[in-house]
Amino acid sequence: MTLTVVAWTVAGWLVLVGALGIVRSRDLVHTVVALSVAQSGTYVLLIAAGFQRGATVPILGAGGAGSSPVVDPLVQAMVLTDIVVSATVTALLLALTIQIAKRHGTVDPDELRALRG
Repeated sequence: MTLTVVAWTVAGWLVLVGALGIVRSRDLVHTVVALSVAQSGTYVLLIAAGFQRGATVPILGAGGAGSSPVVDPLVQAMVLTDIVVSATVTALLLALTIQIAKRHGTVDPDELRALRG
């Protein structure tokens, strides 16, 4: 198996495990962690999409553009942006979970449905 196939497989596995964790969760904190696992799959997916065998770093020296292929720096920037967005979403969801626990005394989604009235 090539490195690209392994990366795509790992990305799909992480997204699948995260989605299953979200569906089967009985706790809001567990749901947030499962969402973070699914989002981690997107990092691997983006890196696998931007991988080029034999490519060099995208820094051009004084000689100008060479004949060898270079890695697209946009993919690396998108992965960094994805990491920042993921950390922000996780922090926001955990803060909301804390507020739900303070107001309702539970983080079980089934018990929260009963409070709708």
